Amino acid sequence: MTDFALPAGSPSSIPNRDIKVMALISVAHGCSHFFQLVLPPLFPFLKQDFSVSYTELGLVMTLFYVTSGVLQTPAGFLVDRVGARNVLIGGLAIFCTAILLYGLAPSYWLLLPVAVLAGIGNSVFHPADFSILNASVDQRRLGRAYGSHTLGGNLGWGLAPVLMAGGAALFGWRAAPIIAALVGYAVLAALLMNRDLLKEDAGAARRAAAKAGEKAEALGPLLTLPVLMCFGYFLLLSFALIGTQNFLPATLAALYGTPLTLATTALTGFLLGASAGVMVGGWVADRGVKLEAIVITGLLGAAALILVVANLDLPAAALVAAIAGAGFLQGFTTPSRDLIVRGAAPKGASGRVFGFVYSGLDAGSAMAPLVLGLLLDHGRADYVLWFVAAMLALTTLTAVAIRQSSTRKTTAAPAE
Repeated sequence: MTDFALPAGSPSSIPNRDIKVMALISVAHGCSHFFQLVLPPLFPFLKQDFSVSYTELGLVMTLFYVTSGVLQTPAGFLVDRVGARNVLIGGLAIFCTAILLYGLAPSYWLLLPVAVLAGIGNSVFHPADFSILNASVDQRRLGRAYGSHTLGGNLGWGLAPVLMAGGAALFGWRAAPIIAALVGYAVLAALLMNRDLLKEDAGAARRAAAKAGEKAEALGPLLTLPVLMCFGYFLLLSFALIGTQNFLPATLAALYGTPLTLATTALTGFLLGASAGVMVGGWVADRGVKLEAIVITGLLGAAALILVVANLDLPAAALVAAIAGAGFLQGFTTPSRDLIVRGAAPKGASGRVFGFVYSGLDAGSAMAPLVLGLLLDHGRADYVLWFVAAMLALTTLTAVAIRQSSTRKTTAAPAE
C-alpha cells in the first residue's frame, strides 16, 4: 500500500450489516477495557477485607498487564491460524470468568492466578478485533470502524470507575465484579448469536503462499521494516499517553500549583476531546485523505498545545481548552494510525501484526511511569510536558518511515 490512503468518495451511508459488526466489536472492546479497571476502584474494600497493602494489590494488576502484554503477539498468531471469531469468543469467555472469580475469591492469594487468567482473556482483543473488522467491514468505512472500536474502549475505561465504585457502595464489593461478569456474558451471548456476521481471513496467508509456491513464514511479517516502525510508533505514543493520562494532575500541581479539581477537569477534557477526535478522525480517514498527513498534523498539533501548557501559566478556561484540544488532535490520528498498521500487514497476517504492534503500548506503559516519576521526584515537572511533546513529535517520524519503507518495497517489487 504505497500512499496509505483509502478510496476517495466513500459513501456516507453505512449498510446495516457493517453497523452491526462495528457495534458488536466495539461493545466487546468496551467490555475488555471495562474489565481492565474492575479491581482498582475496589482496592479500598480489598485492602480492608484481605488485610493487604496497596503494593500487594498493585502486584495483582502488574500480573494482569504483564500477562496480557506478553501474550498479545501469540494471540495474534492464534488468530491467523484458527480464526479471529473463535479466539475473540474464547477470550471474552475467559475474561468474564476471571472477573466472576474476582468476586468469589476467598483470599488475596487467589486473586493472583485469577489476574493471570484475566490477562490471558484480555490479550486476544486487539488482534482478533482488527482481524474481524478488516474482513467484515467495507474498506471504505474502515476509518469509522476503527474509530468506533477505539471509542468503545474509551467508554469502557470511563464507565468502570464510576460503576464499580457505585456498585460496591450499593451491593458490596463482591457483587460489583459479579454483576460486571454477568453483563460480559450477555455480550458473549450476542457474539455467539451473531457469529455469522463476523467474517475472518484465517488461512489467507497459507492460501496465498500455496498459490505462489512458497511456504508462509510465521515470524516474517513481524520483522519487516514497516511493521517494526509500527511497533516503534506505539511504543513512543504510549510514553506520551502515560505522561498525559497518568501524570497530568501531578505535573500541573508541581509546575503551577494548579488545584486538583482544575487539573482533573483538564484531564477529563483531554479524555473527552480524544473521544470526539476519534470519531471525526475516522470520518476524515474514510474521505481518502493521506493517512500519514493526518497523523503528522494531529500529533504535531497536539505537541504544540502541550508545549504551550509547559511554558505558560494559563487561566483555567484556557488550560482546559488547550488540554482538551491536545486530546482531540491526538484522538483524531487514532483511526489513521490503525489503518497504517493494516496497510503494513501482509495479507492473512493482520492478527499477529496487530498483536505485535499493540504490545508496544504495553511495553511503553511499563517503562514510562519510571521515567516520568523520576522527573517529578527531581522537581522537573516542566520536563514531563516537554517529554510528552517530544514523544508525540518522534512518533510522527515513525509514520514517515513506515510510508517510505513501504514505498521502497512497492517500487522494488517486480512487475506482474
